[in-house]
Amino acid sequence: MSPSRPSATETTLGEQFARALAARDAAALHGVLADRVDFAALTPGRHWTASDPAEIVGDVVLGRWFGAADRIRELCSVTTGRVADREHVAYRLRVHRDGTDHLVEQQAYYTVRDGGIDWLRVLCSGYRPLPG
Repeated sequence: MSPSRPSATETTLGEQFARALAARDAAALHGVLADRVDFAALTPGRHWTASDPAEIVGDVVLGRWFGAADRIRELCSVTTGRVADREHVAYRLRVHRDGTDHLVEQQAYYTVRDGGIDWLRVLCSGYRPLPG
């Protein structure tokens, strides 16, 4: 069974999330999230949970995962699909940190209610240094 895919003109909320993240656009990130989100994520050093979109965007995603000193240089890839009743998005970013370029890949599964992501699980590869 193959995953469903949006049409060429349709962009999923997951892809919008990835593009907003790559642009470091806090307003756009808020725009794809519901008023309350059941959020959990796993990064190499920590498990994260939150329910307030402001905390998810400001404190976790743009505050800790990709801090002010990190430069997201490129959204290298985005793929979307479905797993039964869940949406899926995978994205890979090229990020400049501490004088070195890194790849960061994240896999996310989510559900949508009333036009916003209301349940979100993210798994992160961590910062993987690129050969220089």
